Amino acid sequence: MIFEANEMYHIYNQGNNRKLIFFSRDNYLFFLKKIKLNILPHADILAWCLMPNHFHLMVYIHTLEIYTHGVTQSHPVSKKRTLNDNIAIMLRSYTRAINKQNKNSGSLFREATKAECISKAKGITPSFYTTYHGSEIWVANPEKQYPQNCFNYIHTNPVETKLVASPHDWEFSSYCDYLGLRNGKLINRKRADELGLIAS
Repeated sequence: MIFEANEMYHIYNQGNNRKLIFFSRDNYLFFLKKIKLNILPHADILAWCLMPNHFHLMVYIHTLEIYTHGVTQSHPVSKKRTLNDNIAIMLRSYTRAINKQNKNSGSLFREATKAECISKAKGITPSFYTTYHGSEIWVANPEKQYPQNCFNYIHTNPVETKLVASPHDWEFSSYCDYLGLRNGKLINRKRADELGLIAS
């Protein structure tokens, strides 16, 4: 995946062969901790949704690389980590935990995590985005409208897949945070406001 600083991206992946990746409420909460640990050093999270067999993150990238510090054989070591590195670490460590829990082995996620730039017209895949009212292919100002479409798409995903009747009924998305029904710490509401993103 190629990321640029100061741009918005939709990052997503699903279970290998579309199988489940979350098996209990604790699994969802554990994955949210992994997101906090691995994504927040690089990006502001604007929207998120965890579904039984896939996940969506909408992020604003502010740092492409971070330095981690540790000790190897009694010597201090500083390593550079990219956002790609941290996404891979997040998915591998979650997979290890789930495989241990379920006494399984092998891949939990599809091999390629997708990341689409949604703040630059040339990086947008218009056919991907759907709204509550159907697909929206053409927009007059893609740099402003596609981010909002993606924001809506992520929050309405549990409704579209008939898991719940309303977005606020799904616990594992940022929608309730935007409505003020929960005080979640994962999203950056100030950044979302600056970018004109509105939960409807």
